[in-house]
Amino acid sequence: MLEIPLELPAKPFRRVKFVNLGFDHFHIERPEQELVRIEVFTNRIGSMCVCCSQPVNDKQELIYSVVLVHKDCSKTFRVTLGSDESPQKATHLHPLFIPIGYYIMVYLQGYFLHCINTRQQEMLCHSLFLSGYDVDSGLQSHSANITVLHAEEESSTSLLDLAHGKIHTAELSPAYLLQILRSDTPSSKADPQRLAALHCLLVYMGNDPNLELKIIEWLCDNVNAFESFDQIQEFILASLYRISYKTLLSMDKVLPYSSVFNKKVPSTLLEIPGVLCTTELHIESVFKEKARSLLSFWSELQWNTDRTKYLEAVPNPRYRTCHIKADWDKLKSERRPSSHHMNHMEENTKKVLSMVDTWCLDKKLVPLFQEEDRQQRVLIGLTVDKLREHLNRHLPRLGKKKIDSLVVSYVAKLLELIRHMLESVWLKYKLGSRVLCLAQQGSPAEWSMFHFMFRILEAMMGLCLPLPPGYHTLLAVFAVRCLPHHIFLQYIDHGFLQLTETFVSRLMTDLDNSDANEKLKFSILKRLPEPMEQRICHMWDHPVSSASISRDYVKTLLEKCNKNKGFALTGRDKPGFRPEFLPLTYLAKILSDIEEQALNPFEEQENVDARFVEETALKQTLILLGFEEK
Repeated sequence: MLEIPLELPAKPFRRVKFVNLGFDHFHIERPEQELVRIEVFTNRIGSMCVCCSQPVNDKQELIYSVVLVHKDCSKTFRVTLGSDESPQKATHLHPLFIPIGYYIMVYLQGYFLHCINTRQQEMLCHSLFLSGYDVDSGLQSHSANITVLHAEEESSTSLLDLAHGKIHTAELSPAYLLQILRSDTPSSKADPQRLAALHCLLVYMGNDPNLELKIIEWLCDNVNAFESFDQIQEFILASLYRISYKTLLSMDKVLPYSSVFNKKVPSTLLEIPGVLCTTELHIESVFKEKARSLLSFWSELQWNTDRTKYLEAVPNPRYRTCHIKADWDKLKSERRPSSHHMNHMEENTKKVLSMVDTWCLDKKLVPLFQEEDRQQRVLIGLTVDKLREHLNRHLPRLGKKKIDSLVVSYVAKLLELIRHMLESVWLKYKLGSRVLCLAQQGSPAEWSMFHFMFRILEAMMGLCLPLPPGYHTLLAVFAVRCLPHHIFLQYIDHGFLQLTETFVSRLMTDLDNSDANEKLKFSILKRLPEPMEQRICHMWDHPVSSASISRDYVKTLLEKCNKNKGFALTGRDKPGFRPEFLPLTYLAKILSDIEEQALNPFEEQENVDARFVEETALKQTLILLGFEEK
């Protein structure tokens, strides 16, 4: 059926125990030394792992290999053991191979526990290695007296202790993995274990909402990025990977599951102290039957193996979120992008937001998804488009309809995940609606919320992934409450904060016109694009904004007047004009006559007419002469 080349010593098998076919009663009082121990584990999704170990050699090294047939690769590990056991006794040591989900646990009592990730096998940092006192499993017998009883459908594995007549259950402990995350060990040493534990919690155990809340709380308490990886980026990518990894094994090669691939990988994530790993690609497995004649498992395994070989050969098979940056920058720089292209992006965005709305109908704790955020809407649509295109290119077997559904769910889950993170921290700090008031100074809890939101922004910008509409407005609200005004403006100038029309309009109306607030408002108006500045200026009840509105009104009205060659003054007096101020009286007469003969160019603005211009001009004059305050 299947041939796999393995490097084994001469005559390695002196006896055979069929542990994969059930308990074998065959027993020898004085068993001979096993030169090689081999076990095979399969899964219905189409994976096969061949595990083999050799006894400890003279150098006190244990050698074991895991052949991942579905990944077309083999990994051989050499682990240096301590000298606690006598050399004669150590030569009989063999590890236990325990399958739990898609993990293969290699356990040698008293020495080490290696949780090998068979789905994310490319880097050692996604597999957990524990040694010393951390590996006490409670088993009282050596591996020779333990039989592994495994069923694919179960999330745990049973261990039969032949010496004591007991059955133990082997399963991964979320409490212990959380303990690894919370360890006080220096970052550089603990980062590989933290990263492996985080992925195990999020992907393998991630369906538990309570567990996810504990991880978000840990993120909030450890908001600054670690030396070797960004934990918020890992949380986001691993959580998104979880919703699709069960669909197809090839998703491992196509979808992103870790941010460490996007940058130069630190050496601490590439090695395990005391462990030497050798990887062999292209193991040359040979199927003896054609795919059509094979049973379902074997056909899936062959398809997965062939697809892995294809993805190894093509350039950039894994979708890198940073690859979208060039298209995103181009769209932002275009003054008039193609209307057809933008309509296509908007249709993608509507699909995503409609799915988010159905998930969040009763959850309105954090004010997101309540405004039009053009930039984020375009980025949402672009992300859907590029990810769909990538999956259609590399996984056509799924079909366009399923890929479209998967991609929309993927991006919707991303936005929902950000909202869920904010909501969890919002509840942690017991924030209420008062935090949305711009006139008050922020509390320490709000500063923590701002810091957490800013780290999320930093992580998402690094991945070039979209944020929920309204995120930038909420972040700016916390920033203006928590930061001194000059620091707030620096955040804007360096591109860390984005001024949305919703935020600026609230700033103009909610803050009074004290000297400090007036200075801040003028500084913000200078930083706005001209169309937005004109719209915002009309909302500010201030002499300067009134003067600006008046100037725009007079300019537009007179431009229309110049185009109308048949215009003539009526010479009629109007009540309310002040004859003693002749220049203003004359201008007001001209404007009044034009208003009667032409459409009001500012008809969408209430109370903007010749009378408004006259009153504004008089008020400005009084202020300049010192007779009236602003």
